Amino acid sequence: MAQFMESIEKYGIMTPLIVMPTTEGVYRIVSGHRRKYCAEKLGYTQVPVIIRYMKEDDSIISMVDSNLHREKLLYSEKAFAYYIKNEAMKRKTGKRRQTQEGTLESIRGTKTIQLIGKETGESPRQVLRFIRLTLLLPELLQMLDDGKISFNPAVELSFLSKEEQRWVLDAMDYTLSIPSVSQATRIKVLSQEKLLTAQKIIEILSEVKKSDMSRVVFKNSQMHKYFPRYYSTEQMKEEIIALLEKDLKRKERQQKKKEDKKNV
Repeated sequence: MAQFMESIEKYGIMTPLIVMPTTEGVYRIVSGHRRKYCAEKLGYTQVPVIIRYMKEDDSIISMVDSNLHREKLLYSEKAFAYYIKNEAMKRKTGKRRQTQEGTLESIRGTKTIQLIGKETGESPRQVLRFIRLTLLLPELLQMLDDGKISFNPAVELSFLSKEEQRWVLDAMDYTLSIPSVSQATRIKVLSQEKLLTAQKIIEILSEVKKSDMSRVVFKNSQMHKYFPRYYSTEQMKEEIIALLEKDLKRKERQQKKKEDKKNV
């Protein structure tokens, strides 16, 4: 956002905002919320706009398309963008709106998903997988955005009920482990078979993965006792390694002094 504001300050707003008139006599921004925000911060009182007359669903689709063209999108942003666009497109085609769970099953292979896939360059299956992410608890979705859990396991966990997802969060906290794709799939299968319990999830996440055999894991909550709260995981890692290197050199100097004394 800071870079975007700097660009506007230097070159101005190169791309006009898109707005639509409302029945209240004002204009609603369809595309350009970030440009307006930056302009306000810079003291602008006017911005270039293009006025378009469109129906509500058309404006939703236009707004989502504008957001999807951003270079960097969080998984959650992309997931809800696909979901919102799919719902708007279905209403435009006259399809009946259903519950979130029902919708995800009923739209499989339908034209709207195929159109979104064609427009975005992704397969209909991948679009559906992104939409499934909207069924995750906010905590799990945030972990996905933060890179603490991978995309494929997150999709598998989206098939769990809210209570079961809460069990997963508790198990992750208890075992200090993140589910792999295979573990998340096994958890999903147990859920579908009505055999999933909180204890089962703990047992699965307690298994030693091959990738964990040479890895030491600390929770951020444990480490923030020693580091400022604003430190990122990478910053803490770098400082820990630097401290260990310093301690190793100190021990090597002490060992060398002992050996020198023996030689004397």
